[in-house]
Amino acid sequence: MPSPTRRFPTVATPPSSTRRKFLGRLSLPERRFVADALRTETVGGVLLLAAAIAALMWANIPGISASYDSVRSFHIGPAALGLDLSLQHWAADGLLAIFFFVAGIELKRELVAGDLSDPKAAALPVIAALCGMAVPALVYALVNTLGNGSLDGWAVPTATDIAFALAVLAVIGTSLPSALRAFLLTLAVVDDLFAILIIAVFFTSEIDFLALGGALAGLVLFWFLLRFGVRGWYVYVPLALVIWGLMYNSGVHATIAGVAMGLMLRCTRREGEEHSPGEHIEHLVRPVSAGLAVPLFALLSAGVSLSDEAIAQVFTRPETLGVVLGLVVGKTVGIFGGTWLASRFTKAELNEDLAWPDVLAVASLAGIGFTVSLLIGELAFAEDPVLTDEIKAAVLFGSLIAAVIACVMLKLRNRRYRALTEDEERDEDLDGIPDIYEQDNPAYHLRMAKIYEEKAAEHRRRAAAASPAGQGPPGGSAPEAAGGSSTGADRPA
Repeated sequence: MPSPTRRFPTVATPPSSTRRKFLGRLSLPERRFVADALRTETVGGVLLLAAAIAALMWANIPGISASYDSVRSFHIGPAALGLDLSLQHWAADGLLAIFFFVAGIELKRELVAGDLSDPKAAALPVIAALCGMAVPALVYALVNTLGNGSLDGWAVPTATDIAFALAVLAVIGTSLPSALRAFLLTLAVVDDLFAILIIAVFFTSEIDFLALGGALAGLVLFWFLLRFGVRGWYVYVPLALVIWGLMYNSGVHATIAGVAMGLMLRCTRREGEEHSPGEHIEHLVRPVSAGLAVPLFALLSAGVSLSDEAIAQVFTRPETLGVVLGLVVGKTVGIFGGTWLASRFTKAELNEDLAWPDVLAVASLAGIGFTVSLLIGELAFAEDPVLTDEIKAAVLFGSLIAAVIACVMLKLRNRRYRALTEDEERDEDLDGIPDIYEQDNPAYHLRMAKIYEEKAAEHRRRAAAASPAGQGPPGGSAPEAAGGSSTGADRPA
């Protein structure tokens, strides 16, 4: 990364016309937050990948495949409360509420303290994310209009699964610079926001207003408890379960309750606070979401038949082909095209350490839509189990193709990424702050001068100790001393 003292070319140009930088270096607090968040998501993504593979094997190996449907259709829960659900529904409606709770906190933090808090800085990634959702939906609609298919699945290819994307990066050993990782995270956050709206608006049919009113009353109580500073998990966890149960029985998808509670948490730090309450709770709950909730959902949802006939249907049936093309083509074209157009209109200059092919690679990586895509697929075709499984297979194949394309493009630039990452992480004075963030700090340069002086003194002592007697004063030049020593050592007695 360039040092903070480096500026853009502004020859004879007023400061007001200086172009803003796109994908520039993050602030140190933001970089640390992104690194911590993505570290957990990467581990969760590997577990998610393992769970998806396990589900596919379980559903396709003869002899045990029948048990897969038996397990996920097993019902458990209090029927009197309207919660006698299959394990698959518990995963989709219950466990994913934890996932969306974390997404709500993440969104709140981005809106009040992160990249989305600055409208000018947020404009470009938000436009890119919106285009990355609109174009896949248009691709799906076009394919199904031409092929006389169902338009019900238009929202399936609109989501990005950042955990799965990071798992792919971990598997292939690619280290993205923090700016690209933050861009990918912002895309996923905006995706999650609009996925929430899509689920709430388009997949709510009948509403039980009494249950919905109870859920809203619970949310109001949740908000008041937070504002009055009431502490204790034993207060909030039971209340959250009641809100979730009422939301489920209202007819609104139960994950909306998780999002609403996440958005209510305070994500700004007050004086004396190292972390805001939202950041603290996210730090505690994210491992549960990434390491347990989402992998279990994948285990109970990703197991689809991959027979020759089913695979053929993926690439011939308009609904499934629309999902594949939406993820592979629509996501890439939408995000890259939206980013390029937004940068042109906002006059944002791409960071000189990166190139537009890097943005194209990240856009392809965003075509990995797994968790939310599977959920929307289940909701969109709930009345047709066969088509639901085919849509899930299409999500898997589309995500796999997008991952392969992205991996090829990222690998071509991997050496450059490693160099940039090493520059971002280098800390020669061992003060816990990367050197690249201290270029304007005089104390840093004084510390570095002392370090180099100590190293130089040590080398002079070693040179003096290695020089034979009579070869000159210790202060002689290193090349002459080394040369004299070598000559004296090689000359026969």
